[in-house]
Amino acid sequence: MEWLSQRCPLPSAAQGWPRPGRGTLLLVLTLAVLMYPLLRGLALQLHSALTGSYIPGTSSMAFINCLNEQIAKDIARAIMDKKLAAQVNILPKSSALYFWKGELEESTEILLIVKTRTSKIGELSNYVRSIHPFEIPEIISLPIDQGNPLYLKWIEENVPRD
Repeated sequence: MEWLSQRCPLPSAAQGWPRPGRGTLLLVLTLAVLMYPLLRGLALQLHSALTGSYIPGTSSMAFINCLNEQIAKDIARAIMDKKLAAQVNILPKSSALYFWKGELEESTEILLIVKTRTSKIGELSNYVRSIHPFEIPEIISLPIDQGNPLYLKWIEENVPRD
């Protein structure tokens, strides 16, 4: 290693500085890894703001099962009144098989498909649980990765930010 310092001497001002050790390099590497998601998110938001493009996962669809059409309409209306969604589809009866308290059950249910901001899913879930007649209501969400950009923008415009 000494031959390297003879061939490539450090400038006189830098000779007083200690060389970075393994701890410093490990710290820099750790900070870079931890900051990546934040920096990537900021880059995506900047790109979206400049180009008007959609950021995958900004919007979500939630699926909620209801016992009958009247309950489904009441829950859908309550969701819309609270501005927790841009749209709620009420799909007709479907058959469901499931285990409840150790027994196989069969019923007909009405499915709600809720389009909203991903950031509203927690609030939506809490609200639906508070008004839903089921002991354990089905509330499942999936992020929207792609779609019609104008429709996805419409969702964002019609569901207020947190």
